[in-house]
Amino acid sequence: MKKLNLIVIVIIVSLSSCNSNTTPVTKETETIEDKMVKALEWQEAHPIYAVDPTDWTNGAYYTGVVKAHQATKNQMFLAALKTMGHNNQWETFERYHHADDIAISYAYLYTNTTRKNLVDLEPTDTFIQKHLFDPSPWKQGVEGSDMQILWWWCDALFMAPPVLAKYAKFKNDESYLDEMHTYYKQTYDMLYDKEEALFARDLRFKWKGEPTDKKGGNGKKIFWSRGNGWVLGGLALVLEDMPKDYKHRAFYETLFVEMATKIKEIQSEDGLWRTSLLSPESFNHGETSGSGFFTFAMAWGINNGVLSKEEFQPTVLKAWGALESCQQENGMVGWVQNIGYDPRPANAESWQNYGTGAFILAGSEVLKLK
Repeated sequence: MKKLNLIVIVIIVSLSSCNSNTTPVTKETETIEDKMVKALEWQEAHPIYAVDPTDWTNGAYYTGVVKAHQATKNQMFLAALKTMGHNNQWETFERYHHADDIAISYAYLYTNTTRKNLVDLEPTDTFIQKHLFDPSPWKQGVEGSDMQILWWWCDALFMAPPVLAKYAKFKNDESYLDEMHTYYKQTYDMLYDKEEALFARDLRFKWKGEPTDKKGGNGKKIFWSRGNGWVLGGLALVLEDMPKDYKHRAFYETLFVEMATKIKEIQSEDGLWRTSLLSPESFNHGETSGSGFFTFAMAWGINNGVLSKEEFQPTVLKAWGALESCQQENGMVGWVQNIGYDPRPANAESWQNYGTGAFILAGSEVLKLK
């Protein structure tokens, strides 16, 4: 991609929400990789997680670090992965029934490919066996709750399926993909809105055609940006490790194209997406975690021939320019909505490790665009 194009994009988005309280910091001499490294350095110096270093927030962040190393071969990214894994003793988090707690293993499985006998995969093996095959109340459904299936919230489709696809590839055993597909299809059937080509976050937000159902301030259905970013970004990761001839691959490719097309249609003028996708006026400013995952996924789709370059590349370049404008001079990526499950506001000083991960993920594919 020509440097001039990126400079022009940065100028275009200089009036975006991310710059409403800050000065654009993109320098002509900085490459995309430079910005990714700055984000990594800042995040490593400011560790944060919800409950534990092995939790889903770090899982999402280090998934971005994986893709950064894979794209650039920059040893700084690999060093961060090795240090994290060593400090965590290659453990997962503790809830075997919960998809969030296996997300960290995406980084472990990748790091395992970089040097023989470096990674202890026994905790990952144990988690996957228990998660897929042990009884859980969620699998039977908890009466009166949203927990009707194992992956009952759409975020789960980023947390577990990419790990399972990578694990199936590592084991050369498609039975793990088959199990993944069973649970993925349950979530799809329960939460995917075919009319809007978006996922409800969970059953609380699923439109049932009744006046009492939850809607946004403009009367439209509520679809959370990061929730759908989790799904679309996760789909790209799954497809990357899924064999081309896998029997259910067409389902995932079709879903990916449907969602990407919808996301492209509702991009805001400044290049970023709002936290409430169909009610942008609710919080009328850009948000970087959902936008980062969307940018990563669409760029991946272009680079892998799943999406039309002619149709989608302008959307991706506009989004990346806007994301750049949300990165401060010190490397911090702002305008990240905090931990939640529905649309909420963000600001220039709000950050989370998964927001950094989304930024680095996006960069890892945008730098490959020609």
